[in-house]
Amino acid sequence: MDPSQLARAEAARGFMPGDEGIALYEAGLEAVGAVPGRPLLEIGSYCGKSAVYLGTAARERDTVLFSLDHHRGSEENQPGWEHHDPTLMDPELGVMDTLPFFRRTVHEAGLEGWVVALVGDSPTVARYWTTPLALLFIDGGHGEQPAHRDYEMWTPFVAPSGILAVHDVFPDPADGGRPPHEIYLRAIESGNFEEVREVGSLRILRRLAHGSEHVPDARFG
Repeated sequence: MDPSQLARAEAARGFMPGDEGIALYEAGLEAVGAVPGRPLLEIGSYCGKSAVYLGTAARERDTVLFSLDHHRGSEENQPGWEHHDPTLMDPELGVMDTLPFFRRTVHEAGLEGWVVALVGDSPTVARYWTTPLALLFIDGGHGEQPAHRDYEMWTPFVAPSGILAVHDVFPDPADGGRPPHEIYLRAIESGNFEEVREVGSLRILRRLAHGSEHVPDARFG
């Protein structure tokens, strides 16, 4: 990754360690190489840190990254929780609003032509989505219902030989919440994915190439 672009990614607000970010960037490059012409999609944008890694990969492979988030913050980002940042609050509305910070991050990284912000609720967007994906990165809400719902509604869109990446996977419950680990196990146990890389809490899996591209019915979920 270009050193200046790497510096922008590392400087962006977020919770992804640098080695995991580089692994995500490399997974994006690999995914489009295996599934040419298909886009990348991440669930959970926050302030755009992961979008710089994936968006840079999209730019280098002449595709786009769709970055999906309602930008009101996950449960753990709300006031009173461990990962709350009061500077991300809208002072007039009294709610989280990370969208302006995300847009600034993408702009400063020179990625506005390759990163498309999808502002909305993940299951609502999934019900109307129809495009197979080269890569899906799940890093949205870490509660049981949001994590499993994202897995169920979005993984059918990963094209054969495409990549599924899951963040904050901690085998030891003392290190973090269980839902990301649970959906990682679901992917392995489904027989549709095989693990290809582990970096910190990031798990990278490849969809097995058997079968054909499957686009779920819009009523899925």
